[in-house]
Amino acid sequence: MTTTRRSLIAAGAALLATPALAQGSWPERGLRLIVPLSPGGIADTMARLAAEHLQQRLGRPVAVENRSGAGGAIGMEALARSAPDGYTIGMGNIAANAILPAMMRGRLPYDPVADFTPICLVARTPSLLVVNPQKVPVQTLPEFLVFLRANPDRLNFGSSGIGTSLHLAMEMLMLQTGTRMTHVPFRGSSDMITAMVGGQVDLAVDSFATSWPHVQAGRLRALGVLTAAPVALAPELPTVGSLVPGVEMDPWHGIMGPAGMPAPLVQRLNAELAGWLREPAVVERFASFGGVASPTPPEAFRTLMTSELERFRELIARTGITAG
Repeated sequence: MTTTRRSLIAAGAALLATPALAQGSWPERGLRLIVPLSPGGIADTMARLAAEHLQQRLGRPVAVENRSGAGGAIGMEALARSAPDGYTIGMGNIAANAILPAMMRGRLPYDPVADFTPICLVARTPSLLVVNPQKVPVQTLPEFLVFLRANPDRLNFGSSGIGTSLHLAMEMLMLQTGTRMTHVPFRGSSDMITAMVGGQVDLAVDSFATSWPHVQAGRLRALGVLTAAPVALAPELPTVGSLVPGVEMDPWHGIMGPAGMPAPLVQRLNAELAGWLREPAVVERFASFGGVASPTPPEAFRTLMTSELERFRELIARTGITAG
């Protein structure tokens, strides 16, 4: 089914659903929240916390359904094909809604922006630039940039796979500094960090969740964050972009629904989620696993989705990276 046809069907279903919403009858049954990733990860944890909160506030069960595979495309296609009646929502993310679509160049079974209704950005999971201090003998970010430029092709960097946000962050760094390094992809971030601690990998961009414990133990050294501004998780670290403009990787996760969801329903869900995400206990809970609670209005969330898609399309066109 084409995107245009799905959008027309979604719009018709939304019109049919609106009278029920006006009468305050939604929700009359339980909801499902699709997570396009396997159980146990950060995205799954955040989704389950959000589902628990919505269940309490809406008075109906909210079941988390993990639909992993194809880099998140399977779960996002299932969400895009669902009726826009408010009973199916999902946890979109930077990979499935920006990076993968940019790499696949229109070959996915969904449009990463047009086929979804943004509801609320949930969190960002900031990235760190980390090095093995035995392999990269620097103390600070400026020292590292000098060392990198003075040693072309000497260093290697790890990632959680070709085309992942961690890989693309390093591609950004090489483009903006005019330097070269060898890419060593792994099947996941944990394997990559293990190799770095063991000395097989020199450096990487990685999430706080997997790398920060090793930084605190002295096995790795953190040089900077890849966010637009310093983060509360490590306020002493500079942003890489402050010295190398354009190098930013701040993975995001957000609740969205199929295209055509009625505005009153979207506003209700956004209000419930945004208020919850501002609670100090929730902010602290997210920080405990490397997340930054980031409540955002639907319109701003859509702007983010659109800008991220364009940013990665440009990066991938410049680097020539193809899906691994």
